[in-house]
Amino acid sequence: MPGKDGGKAKPLKKAAGAKKELDEDDKAFLAKKKEEAAALKALKEKAGQKGGFAKVKGSNASRSSGAAV
Repeated sequence: MPGKDGGKAKPLKKAAGAKKELDEDDKAFLAKKKEEAAALKALKEKAGQKGGFAKVKGSNASRSSGAAV
């Protein structure tokens, strides 16, 4: 008779890590990273408002072999 042993075992929980104290270099790096993320988000929003790239009718790179189809 199958017991409670079968099936997938649950993963073990991680031990709670102690908070690491940040020095000035770490704080500066995190601030710079946060600013870059904010700038990237702003650029993505700005690019999303303008729409996609303009497509020229009939210009398909996969068919540019020169032969008429």
